Amino acid sequence: MPARIPILKLYNCLLVSIQWELDDQTALHFQEHLLQKLHETEASGVVIDLTSVDIIDSFIAKVLGDVISMSKLMGAKVVLTGIQPAVAITLVELGIHLQDVQTALDLEKGLETLQRELGE
Repeated sequence: MPARIPILKLYNCLLVSIQWELDDQTALHFQEHLLQKLHETEASGVVIDLTSVDIIDSFIAKVLGDVISMSKLMGAKVVLTGIQPAVAITLVELGIHLQDVQTALDLEKGLETLQRELGE
C-alpha cells in the first residue's frame, strides 16, 4: 500500500503538506484521497504545500495539475505553496496549466492567500 499523505481540515479548508518525493502510486492515491476528503468535508479551499518536494517527473506533474483542476471542478479554490525552482521549471516546461491558481512562499502565507480568495 502506498504511503498516505496526511490531509488536515482546518475550518473550511484542507491542508496538505507533501513531505517526500512522490512515486506514481502514492500520487494517484493522494489524488483519490484528496477528492474524497473534498466531497466528505465540503471544504471550499485547499492548500498544497510542496516545500519538501525538490523535483517532480512528468507523471507527478500531470497528476498535480489534474488534482488542481479536479479540486476546482468540485468548487474548491487551490493555493500552492513552497514551490521549489526545479518543480516550477518542470511544470512550465511540461505545459501544466495552473491558470487562476494562487501561489505563496510558505504555508502561512498560503493560508492567508486562501482566506483572502474565499473572502474571509
